[in-house]
Amino acid sequence: MTPKHFYAALAGALILAGPAAAGSLEEPIAEPTLAPAPAPAPVTTIGGDWTGFYGGVQLGYADVTTDGDADLDGNGAIGGLTLGYDYDFGQWVVGGALDYDVADIDLDDAANLESVARLKARVGYDLGRSLIYGTGGWAQADTDNLDSSDGYFLGAGYEYLVTERISLGGEVLYHEFEDFDDSGIDVEATTAQVRATFRF
Repeated sequence: MTPKHFYAALAGALILAGPAAAGSLEEPIAEPTLAPAPAPAPVTTIGGDWTGFYGGVQLGYADVTTDGDADLDGNGAIGGLTLGYDYDFGQWVVGGALDYDVADIDLDDAANLESVARLKARVGYDLGRSLIYGTGGWAQADTDNLDSSDGYFLGAGYEYLVTERISLGGEVLYHEFEDFDDSGIDVEATTAQVRATFRF
C-alpha cells in the first residue's frame, strides 16, 4: 500500500469513527429546575373601612363659664353614651351621631349643669386604623333650676381601631349657649372626653 492510499484509508476511518465516538460521549446532565416560590399570603390588616353603625361610652371633664347678667363658673366630670353611623368614601369618612352626657357641675351655687345632648356631624381623614376628624352641630344643655337651652358646638377628635370592632379615642368640644333660657346669661362649656365604641 502506497503512502497515499494509507493516508486516504486513515482519513476515511477517522471520518466513520467520528459519529460513533461522538455518540459514545455521555449526554450532558440537565440541571434541575427550581419551582417558583409560592406567592406570599395576603396580609390581613385591621381597619381601613369605617362604614357602619357604632355605639359606645365616653367620660371626661367639663369646664363651664358664663357671661352676661351673672358671672358663674364651674367644672367637673361629664360622661354618657354615643350612637352614630359613618360612611367611608376611601380617603374621607363622613358621619353623624347622637350623644347624651350627664353631669353634676355646680355653677357657683346658682345652678347645676345636669346634662348635655348633641346632634353631631363629623368629617374625618381615613388613616387606616386611625381616624382624625372635625365635628360640630346642635347641642342642648339642661340645669336643675333653669329650663333647657339650645346652642351649638365645634370640636375635633381622634379614633383608633384596636380590633376590627372596638375603637378607642378622644374628643375636645367647645359649646356655646346664648341667653340661656332667656336669663340674659351666655354659657360656654369646653369638654374633653375619652371614649370607647363598638362598631356593628
